[in-house]
Amino acid sequence: MRAHALAAKGFMPPDEGDALYDAAILAGRDLPGLPFVEVGSYCGRSTVWLGEAARQSHTVLFAVDHHRGSEENQAGWEHHDPTVVDPRIGRMDTLPIFRFTIYEAGLEDHVVAMVGQSPTIAAHWRTPASFVFIDGGHGDLPARLDYEGWASHVVMGGTLAIHDVFPDPADGGRPPYEQIFRPAVESGRFRLVSATGSLRILRRVD
Repeated sequence: MRAHALAAKGFMPPDEGDALYDAAILAGRDLPGLPFVEVGSYCGRSTVWLGEAARQSHTVLFAVDHHRGSEENQAGWEHHDPTVVDPRIGRMDTLPIFRFTIYEAGLEDHVVAMVGQSPTIAAHWRTPASFVFIDGGHGDLPARLDYEGWASHVVMGGTLAIHDVFPDPADGGRPPYEQIFRPAVESGRFRLVSATGSLRILRRVD
């Protein structure tokens, strides 16, 4: 499982991926039968860790992404990858790579791709989740909308995981910290459980 995750395109370090997997396994054990949600799948690197946790937990991971790339993935930005641009339309399309990653990992029965804008899907989502992982757009507005759209779907005792949380501005971009992590903790609804690199694991307590 971890070898597949390491082979996929993406930006999650192995220690953070393993911590994500472990947290999802605990959520699946403590709250059986409820689905997992991933917001921001890109090419499926983190999805493999979570998909395997879903398989072990006898549940399903819903992977939410528009597959056109976040702001930092666009041409001219640091994390742009021209190999994922569809030459027919001149726009990014990571869905075919994502689907191959999930196929290669043998997780098609446990990962459901939901292709669309995160706020749109969240507005129509009605199923409580034991585990929600937010790793979507890293601008202020996308990060805030991901938090507002998905945090409320975490059940009591469930887990909210957030990627690319950098309390020190010198370490990285601020939106996941300022628009997701801080509001979650300051709301009193979530308590910090662990930190691995830029990954934060929170538990819903209220």
